[in-house]
Amino acid sequence: MSDKFSSLEWLPDAVDRAEQPLKPSLRKIKVASHLRRGLHFVLDALFPHSCPICTDLVQGEGGLCLSCWQTLELISPPYCERLGVPLHYELGPNAWSATALVNPPDYDRARAAALYNGPARELVKRFKFYGEIRLSKFLARCMLNAAAELVEAESFLVPVPLHSSRLRERTYNQSALLVKDVGRHLSGQVLLDGLVRTRRTNQQVGLKRRARTANVKGAFVIADHFLPKVSGAHVVLVDDVLTTGATVEECARVLKAAGAQQVDVLVFALVHPENMSDDSD
Repeated sequence: MSDKFSSLEWLPDAVDRAEQPLKPSLRKIKVASHLRRGLHFVLDALFPHSCPICTDLVQGEGGLCLSCWQTLELISPPYCERLGVPLHYELGPNAWSATALVNPPDYDRARAAALYNGPARELVKRFKFYGEIRLSKFLARCMLNAAAELVEAESFLVPVPLHSSRLRERTYNQSALLVKDVGRHLSGQVLLDGLVRTRRTNQQVGLKRRARTANVKGAFVIADHFLPKVSGAHVVLVDDVLTTGATVEECARVLKAAGAQQVDVLVFALVHPENMSDDSD
């Protein structure tokens, strides 16, 4: 049975309040809420949801089947304090990976829910390129543990922007969808248009690290309405996947040049530096 309508969970509450008269408006809201739950239950029964990876039937929209979920490589401690990549063994608090020590990024911290391979890679591609925006809620839920470490009440949650021409082609910015869904569960301040991409850059797929950096150099500016708030701010950049980090590093440079105190990065998946290849998205 769908988790949206499990075991008639509203009945005890309704019985407890049976003798308390409700205002007409409140009564309508309660009735509408119960009807929606019932409708969701009927729709789940008539039109079962399928796993976006293997198409096996699952309960609830946007979830994975057990088999695919078990192969999703979720990131847990120990991990690099700076890059968020898993470490092979515990090195103590605030440990940095060798990659971070040799080439520290321009952002302060990165955190991700999963490694970018297997199901995570397929989920990102379906979400980003095939219009399956329903996956946003599932990806955002996966990101909440990582987000909780970064986001505070005064933090600004800002998506990595698309150029206006690419936004018209795709019709949505996957990063903005993630910001909205993550923001519903956290106390940070959602700012969907804090950054602007001023020119259309080439796709990063297939470019080496140096070429990726050159591709996005000078491509971002801070929106006029956000500029007065940047000084001393904590900004959490949100994107779907982190590979070389060229894009978020350019965003971080722009924000820090304007006075941001700290810039962190939150993504659904990241590519481990040990597995980096030129065809990573």
